[in-house]
Amino acid sequence: MFREEPSVHVGILTAPSVEADFLSPYTLTARTPEGQTVTKQAVTGKQTVECRDNLLSWGGRCYTSLCFAPYRYAGACFRLPAVMIGIGFHWERTEVQSFCGTLQLTVTEGGRVQAVNIVRAEDYLASVIGSEMNASSSATLLEAHAVISRSWLLAQMEQRRLGEASETAPAETRSDTETEYIRWYGRTAHRTFDVCADDHCQRYQGLERASTPAVGQAIAATRGLVLLYEGRLCDARFSKCCGGVTEEYRYCWDDREVPYLRSVADRPSAPRVPHPLPDLTQEAEAERWIRTAPTAFCHTTDRRLLRQVLNGYDQETPDFYRWRVVYAQDELASLIARRTGHDFGQIADLRPLERGRSGRISRLLIVGTQRTLVVGKELEIRRTLSPTHLYSSAFVVDREDLSPQGIPARFVLTGAGWGHGVGLCQIGAAVMADRGYRATDILHHYYPGAELCKLY
Repeated sequence: MFREEPSVHVGILTAPSVEADFLSPYTLTARTPEGQTVTKQAVTGKQTVECRDNLLSWGGRCYTSLCFAPYRYAGACFRLPAVMIGIGFHWERTEVQSFCGTLQLTVTEGGRVQAVNIVRAEDYLASVIGSEMNASSSATLLEAHAVISRSWLLAQMEQRRLGEASETAPAETRSDTETEYIRWYGRTAHRTFDVCADDHCQRYQGLERASTPAVGQAIAATRGLVLLYEGRLCDARFSKCCGGVTEEYRYCWDDREVPYLRSVADRPSAPRVPHPLPDLTQEAEAERWIRTAPTAFCHTTDRRLLRQVLNGYDQETPDFYRWRVVYAQDELASLIARRTGHDFGQIADLRPLERGRSGRISRLLIVGTQRTLVVGKELEIRRTLSPTHLYSSAFVVDREDLSPQGIPARFVLTGAGWGHGVGLCQIGAAVMADRGYRATDILHHYYPGAELCKLY
C-alpha cells in the first residue's frame, strides 16, 4: 500500500475555538453550508475560528470546513498557542506548538472545532521521535525509534484504509456487568483522521521537537524503513519502561497473540547459559520480582543517560523502575468511587486475579463493604487507582493497620515499570544504545521474528 511516502492526517486538538498564527502565506479553501467552495489567497497572521450552531465561524461568515494550505510546503508553518499534551496523565499541560503542512478545521458531532494537521509522513516522524524522547538521544536510539514509529503509523493507516479497524467506538469492552468491568483502549476513536497527537497514539508535539540535526539524520538514514512480520506491517508498540520484562499484547488489548509482541527479558541474552524468567503470571513469583530490583537494561539511574532520553516533563518521573504509592482508606475509597461512578463503601482489599508475563495485572478484584467489582485491563486498572494514571499495573498491595473487621487504614502499592510494557522499552533501548548495541540489535531484541524492509 505504501510504495511512496504518504501524507498523514493528525488530530491535534478539539476545542470550542481554535486560534492559529500563520507565519507564512497560506491559501484558504472553505466550504459553505450550501456546498459552494470559497478560496482566499495570502492568509497570514493570527486567525480565530469558532464553532457556532455546528458551523465554523471565520471572517464574519460560517462554513462547514476550512482548509489552510501553504503556498510552498518547504519552510511554511503555523503556530497553535494552546495545545494540550499528556491528557489525563500526571504530566498534563498546555504548550505552544508549531507545525508544517496543512491545517484542516471541521466540526465534531459534539459541536467543537477539530484541528487536523495534514503532513508528510517523514516530517511527522521527525517530530514524533523528538517528542517521544529527547531529541538529544543517541543516533542509534533515534534510528531505532524512527523505524518503530514509522511501522506503527503505517500499520494504523493500513488498517483504517482497509476497514480492519472499527471506527464506531472509543474503546472495546469485553465484559461490562454488575460484577465485572473489563475494557481496553485501542485507536478506534479516530474517525476523521489517521492518528492523534497525544499519548493515545504517538506524541507529535510540533516542529520544536524535531529541531536537532540528529533527528533529521535519523529520519533520513531510515527513510521508508519498517518492520514486517510474515509480510505485514508490524503494529510496533512501545512504552517508557517495562520494569525488567516486556508484556504480551493480549494482556493489554484484545485476546489474541501477536507473535512479535511477546514477552522478552530486558537484559542481554545468553544462549549458552540460559536464565529462564520466573513465571510472573503466578502471584508469588510476581511479588518476589516486583519487591526486588533485578538486573535489566531499563534498571538505570544514570542521570546523564536519562537526560538524553527523557524530555523535560518526563524527567519529573525519576522512580520509573520501581515505585511506591500510599493511600489512606478514605482517600482510596473516594478515588475509586469517583473513577468508577460507584460507591464501594470502605475498601477491604485489592486482589490480583490475573497477571501477564511481565507481572502486570490484567484483572483486579476490588472488594468493598458495599460492592465488589473485577476491573481490567491494565490501563483501566491504572486509571481506577489514580487521580491520573498509576505508572503501571505491575504492583503488589500491602494492607496496613487492619481494624477488627479487617478493613485496612492504609494501602501501599509497590510497583514496577512505567506504561503498558509491550514492545520496545524506551529506557532499556537507550541503555542498549549506550552500551554499543546497533539499532538492528535493539529492534530484534524487542520485536522477535520481525524483519526490516524498505517500503519507499
